[in-house]
Amino acid sequence: MSEHPRDAFDTVPAPEAEAAFLDALDRGRLHHAWLLTGAQGRGKATFAFRAARRLLGARPAPQRGPLGARPDDPVSRLVTAQSHPDLMVLERAIEGGKVKKSISVDQARELPEFFSMSPSVAAWRVAIVDAADDLNPNAANALLKILEEPPEKGVVFLVSHAPGRLLPTIRSRCRRLAFPAWTEDRLFDLVRDRLGATEEAARAAAAMAQGSPGQALALAGAAASELDQLARRWIAEGPRDAAETISLADSFRKGDGAQRFDMLFDRLRAAAREQAVAAGQGGVRWAELWSRLGELPDQVAGLNLDRGEALAVAVSEIERARRQSGRAAA
Repeated sequence: MSEHPRDAFDTVPAPEAEAAFLDALDRGRLHHAWLLTGAQGRGKATFAFRAARRLLGARPAPQRGPLGARPDDPVSRLVTAQSHPDLMVLERAIEGGKVKKSISVDQARELPEFFSMSPSVAAWRVAIVDAADDLNPNAANALLKILEEPPEKGVVFLVSHAPGRLLPTIRSRCRRLAFPAWTEDRLFDLVRDRLGATEEAARAAAAMAQGSPGQALALAGAAASELDQLARRWIAEGPRDAAETISLADSFRKGDGAQRFDMLFDRLRAAAREQAVAAGQGGVRWAELWSRLGELPDQVAGLNLDRGEALAVAVSEIERARRQSGRAAA
């Protein structure tokens, strides 16, 4: 299981972004809202927690990067324990063991009350919205009110994997920091140094991760490599072995099943995307499959869809994409 961004002290997602933030802070020109953009897994939430710890007064640890903080600092401990009075994290709620599909308006309405109060123990009050893409329309409008009337000594970090989906009025009131893809060499170093992985495993994870440090760390294990190979085989040849599919569905209901499920669908999407790019103008069916494979995990998280049922739907969608692509090519 990969670490939560609030617990990540040694990953420096984007040194340039950290330098820009520190420059604004040091010059007394800190913007009240920061829009953190880039593909999922590039460290946007990790940056938000690193910046939050700095604003909340954690002692710096320069060896851990520009915004590095000491893990044993009291501020760091409070953030890790999710109990710092001047930090609010807005994310999809969990009800009945299921992650809700969106961030509700009731959750977003907690922001004005939070920012209406002066900082309790720090110099700032900080809110992290992870991710702003998950805000439902009413929640987005509630957030907009905060951005329109910036709180004194308050800072909001908005994590966004797809900023184009946000309200233009939200985007226009934020300072944007982009998180670019990591190079394979940098990902290799991360996996090798952080996990002590073999060179072969580190190289494989770096190649599969598509520029994402979070994905590289998650993919470094043997199980991830096996799931990547399975996903590529399914996209190339089709999931023809019913016994294999049934066994896989059963594994999703045990132990680390949720993590394996998410990892498989991530690798299926990556393989479908590669197929779409390789097919050029004829890749529309694969692009549609890529989109559908992204929807299914959300339905599992937000609805009562069983992971095994979702896998069965994915198998059907893959077979359909292969048939339609074959007819289009003929």
